[in-house]
Amino acid sequence: MTMKVIQPEIGSGYFDVTGFATAALSSAPALAAVFDHTLLKPESTREQVVRVCEEAATFRFSCAMVNPVWVSLAHSVMAGTGVPVGVVVGFPLGANLATTKREEALALIKLGARELDMVMNLGLLKSGMNALVEQDIRGVVQVAHEAGALVKVILETCLLSVEEKLRAAELALAAGTDFLKTSTGFSTSGATVADVGILRGIAGNRCGVKASGGIRNLNDARAMLHAGATRIGASASVAILREYQDEH
Repeated sequence: MTMKVIQPEIGSGYFDVTGFATAALSSAPALAAVFDHTLLKPESTREQVVRVCEEAATFRFSCAMVNPVWVSLAHSVMAGTGVPVGVVVGFPLGANLATTKREEALALIKLGARELDMVMNLGLLKSGMNALVEQDIRGVVQVAHEAGALVKVILETCLLSVEEKLRAAELALAAGTDFLKTSTGFSTSGATVADVGILRGIAGNRCGVKASGGIRNLNDARAMLHAGATRIGASASVAILREYQDEH
């Protein structure tokens, strides 16, 4: 099965990258609001998860992003803060059964997760099995949207050709994703300015773009925002925000 990728034209679904980046960099609270404060290392402890959640609440990050086993704990820590719990699904390989991803999403939503970052099935994508890729994503999207939760589809762009990046983005959009996300942070490389630009070019104003993986300082964050990111996933969120505050 082949698929023609059509990029949005300027003026039709156009997203104001410069306007968003300028607004996000206008103040510390505005910058904090674009960060998913992340702790996904497999060796992370209960104490570290609590700390990340408390930091997310204190700095008003967009969410606290944790591994599935910690969702209940994160939900209890974040209760009443207004900052949602985020979680990864099918992480980090994306090679799970579609039914497994859907059931995992359902279970995590019941435990309190409100943002789901799911990994696309790259093997199916590279095999040209587009309908199954879309079906895999749609299963998670349907469960999430029924509960009022968001879905971000991780494309793992470092493993894809340009054609595959474009096709992956279109399939995720067709399945109803809320964000296109660059990377897990556990593969050969993380987000690049070029890849964020590609994803924004496909997304237009149809969905958000999340840059993740290797974003360690304010210059990295600025570059991703100016490339078209509307969310940034980072474990260095607090350090980046403090760097911003020191500059201002």
